[in-house]
Amino acid sequence: MSTIRPLPDLLVNQIAAGEVVERPASALKELLENSVDAGAHAIAVELASGGAKLLKVTDDGCGIDRDELTLALARHATSKIATLEDLERVASLGFRGEALASIAAVSHLSLTSRTADARHAWRVEAHGGTLAPVQPAAAPTGTNVEVRDLYFNTPARRKFLRTEATELAHCDEVLRRAALARPDLAFTLQHNGRTLLRVRPEGALDRVRAVLGGELAAVLLHLDETSAGVRVSGFVAPPTASRAARDYQYFFVNGRHVRDRLLAHAVRQAFQDVLHHDRHPAYVLFLDIDPARVDVNVHPTKSEVRFRDPQAVHQLVFHALTRLLAGTRAGGVASAATVSGSDSRGPASAFAWSGPHQQPIGLPVREATAFYETLFASRASNAAPFPQERSEQAPPLGFALAQLAGVYVLAQNEQGLVIVDMHAAHERIMYEKLKNALEGSRVPTQQLLIPATLQVSALEAATVEESGETLALLGFEMASLSPTTIIVRAVPAPLQNADPASLARDVLGELAEFGASRVLTERRDEMLATMACHAAVRANRSLTTAEMNALLREMEATERSGQCNHGRPTWTQVSLAELDRMFLRGQ
Repeated sequence: MSTIRPLPDLLVNQIAAGEVVERPASALKELLENSVDAGAHAIAVELASGGAKLLKVTDDGCGIDRDELTLALARHATSKIATLEDLERVASLGFRGEALASIAAVSHLSLTSRTADARHAWRVEAHGGTLAPVQPAAAPTGTNVEVRDLYFNTPARRKFLRTEATELAHCDEVLRRAALARPDLAFTLQHNGRTLLRVRPEGALDRVRAVLGGELAAVLLHLDETSAGVRVSGFVAPPTASRAARDYQYFFVNGRHVRDRLLAHAVRQAFQDVLHHDRHPAYVLFLDIDPARVDVNVHPTKSEVRFRDPQAVHQLVFHALTRLLAGTRAGGVASAATVSGSDSRGPASAFAWSGPHQQPIGLPVREATAFYETLFASRASNAAPFPQERSEQAPPLGFALAQLAGVYVLAQNEQGLVIVDMHAAHERIMYEKLKNALEGSRVPTQQLLIPATLQVSALEAATVEESGETLALLGFEMASLSPTTIIVRAVPAPLQNADPASLARDVLGELAEFGASRVLTERRDEMLATMACHAAVRANRSLTTAEMNALLREMEATERSGQCNHGRPTWTQVSLAELDRMFLRGQ
C-alpha cells in the first residue's frame, strides 16, 4: 500500500521549474517582469552560451530590503498580491511568487540588491535551491540577478536545451517583446560580450523603428480607439506591407505580451478582405482594460488571458481595425510617420506588395478520375455530366454540371440540384486526410523536385532546428542553412501541390508561437486546418468537369465532409419539388 507524504521543498520547486522555466528565455521573461514591476528605468541583460551558461539581469529599480532577500527566493512569496481581491485584478506583470524559487532550484543563482535608503547592497546565493547566508555587497540602487549553469542538477532537462543560436533567438525575442511593451524604459542585450540591442527611452513609434526596423515603421498606421472603457491602440502595417510570416505580430494586454486566440481571430477577420491568404499582417497593438475584466491567472507562464466579456473585446478590435483599413486606398495611405533608414532586422524586400498569387488546385485528379472512370467508364471519356440512361443510379452528390462565380460547383443528382462550396469542401477533405495520416503515425512526405529556400527570422530558423521531430511527424523535411535561411526539401504528401514556402512559414509560425508539444496536442486540429487550407482549391479557380466530379467523389468518401473545418456547410440540396415551386410549375 502506498503512503501519501508531502514532497520536499526542493522537489516542489523543481516541478514548478518544469512549468515556469522551460528554457533560458523563460527565465529571462520572469526576471524582466520583476525588473519592470520594480519600477526600473533601465534594464541590462547579459547572456553567455544562449543563456544556458550565464543569464544576468540588472536593473535600477526600487531594490529589495536585506531582510526580504531570502524570502524573495521562497516559493509563493511576493510583494504584488496579498488577497483574493488582488488576484482578481492583477495590475503587475508578475504575481505568482514562483519564478525566482523555480530558477534557483535548477541553477547557481545570486541575487544582489540595494534599496535607495540602504548604505550598501546585500547578496544571497542559492545553489540548486540551497541558500547561503546573506552577505554585504557593493552595488548601486536596484537589483542584479545572475543565473549560471541552468539545469546543472537536472541533466535530463539540460539535454533538451537546443543550440546556442536557438536559445539566443528565443531570448532575443523575449527582450524585444519587453522593449516594445515599455518604450519608456531603456534596454540593453549582450551575448558573449557583443551588444545585440541597445535602446533608450523613446516614443512608441521610435521604439518600433528600433526593434522591428525603419522600413516597417515608415508605413505603419496609427490606431487608437476606446469603447466601453476598453482602449485598443498601437500600430498596424497596411496590406501592402504584409509579411510572408507571422513574425511581426505583437499584442499586449495591460502591458503583458499575450498569445490570445480571440485577439488573433479579430485581427484575421479585419484583414480577410484585404490580404492575400499567403500573407500575414504586421502589428504592435495594446489593449488597456480594467484588470478586473481580464483573468491573467490562466497559465503558469502568464502568456494567456481570459476576458470576462470576450465578445465585446473581439468586436472592439475587429471594428477598430476594419475602420482603420477602410482608409487604405489606391495611391497610398497616411502612415504613422515618414521615416528614413533601413530595416535593421532584414532586407527591405521582407515587406512585399500583397499582390495576387495563383495556387495550384491540389486536387488528386488522376486518382479520383480513375475511380470515377471505373464506376462510369462509358461516360467519363466524354465527361458526360449525368448518366444518359435514367435507370442508372447517380452517386449521392451527382455529376457536375457547371461552375458558378468561381466559387460553387453545380451538380445534378436523383433529387435535383446540388450546390457545393468547392473551397470549403476540399479543405475538409485535405484536413481529414492529414488527421487520419497523423493518427496512424505520421503524415507521409513528398520530396520536392526543387527544394524551396526561403529567408526567415532567427526565431523561425531556430524553430526548424528544435522542432525537427515534430516537423517530420507532420510530413516536412526542413533544415537551417544559416541563422536566417532555411530549406524545405519535403512537404506532406497530401499537400504536395501547395506552395511550399507559404506552407512552411505558417507551420513554423504555429510552432514558434505555441511550441511543438501544444501543436501536437491541444492545437493539433488548428494546425492541420491551417495546413489543409493551403492545398484547398481557391475561389475563382476554373475547374474542368473531371476535376469537379473528382471533388464530388472525394466528398462522398470523406467523413464529416458535410461541414468545413469551421462548421459551415459545404453543400446543399435543392430538390426538383423546390425548383418546381420556384417556377410555379403545376399551379
